[in-house]
Amino acid sequence: MEWRASHILVKDRTLAQDILRRIKGGASFEALAREFSTCPSKSSGGDLGWFGPGKMVAGFEAAVKRLSPGSIGDITQTQFGYHIIKCTGRKD
Repeated sequence: MEWRASHILVKDRTLAQDILRRIKGGASFEALAREFSTCPSKSSGGDLGWFGPGKMVAGFEAAVKRLSPGSIGDITQTQFGYHIIKCTGRKD
């Protein structure tokens, strides 16, 4: 199993909640990733590419597994901060 995902990583839960509200209201995930994410993936709109089991921290991987391609999950906290995760692909 492999997944492809994009994310927006921020240090503040309140900011993450505001960004998620904006996305659910129709704002561009990619544009908000470029503007707010603290991850180097921000330059590519948050795209992390394809990854398999064990390549991401456990909490992040568990969150991606629950998503279907095209869907955006709730805020996920890891040791890096607060993630808004969008699943963009899945290979069995």
